[in-house]
Amino acid sequence: MFEEASSSLLGMVWRPEVTVEEIPAPQRIAPFAAAIAADVDSEGVEVGNGRLVLLHDPDGNPAWDGTFRCVTFARAMVEPEMVADPLLTEVGWSWLEDALERRNAAYTAPSGTVTSVASKSFGSMEGDPDKAEVEIRASWTPEISRGADILTHVEAWQDLLCLVSGLPLLPDGVVAIPLHRPGRRRR
Repeated sequence: MFEEASSSLLGMVWRPEVTVEEIPAPQRIAPFAAAIAADVDSEGVEVGNGRLVLLHDPDGNPAWDGTFRCVTFARAMVEPEMVADPLLTEVGWSWLEDALERRNAAYTAPSGTVTSVASKSFGSMEGDPDKAEVEIRASWTPEISRGADILTHVEAWQDLLCLVSGLPLLPDGVVAIPLHRPGRRRR
C-alpha cells in the first residue's frame, strides 16, 4: 500500500503557484518514507514554503494510532500586525483542521505547534527589513483503506500551504492546470 500512496503523493497535479520537488525522506523514523518540499509563489515572489513527509510502518505505531503518518512544516511571511494578534496561533491550527475537513480527509491523532515570530534587525543589520512569520508544525494519522486515498491529505496540505501563504483556495470543482508537460515533475 505504501508504494501506491507514495506514487499518489509524488504524482499529484499542483496549483501553478506551488512548486514541488521530492526530497530525501527521514530514514530512521519508519520502515517506509517519502518526502516533498514546496515553495509557494505569488507574482514571482516566494510567499511561503513547506515540507510534507509520509511515513509508513506496516506493523503500526502506537504513537500514531495507525500505520501511516503525515508530518508537515509550513511557513509564510505575514503582516506584522498578525503576529501581534493573540489568536493567530489558534487560527493557524484551524487552517490545518479546515483544510483536512474541506477535502474530506479523515484522520486521527493530530498534534503540532503553531509559532508566530516577529524580528527586527539591529546594529550592522539595521537596514534589513522587519520580518513577521507564522510557522505550523503538525502531524496526523490519515485514515486510508488504499494507497491512493492519501491524495485527499496531500490536497489538504496544499490548501494549508496556500492559506498560510495568503493565497485564496481554488473553488470546489476547479482543478489546477499544470504549467508543465505530463510526465515531468516541476522543480
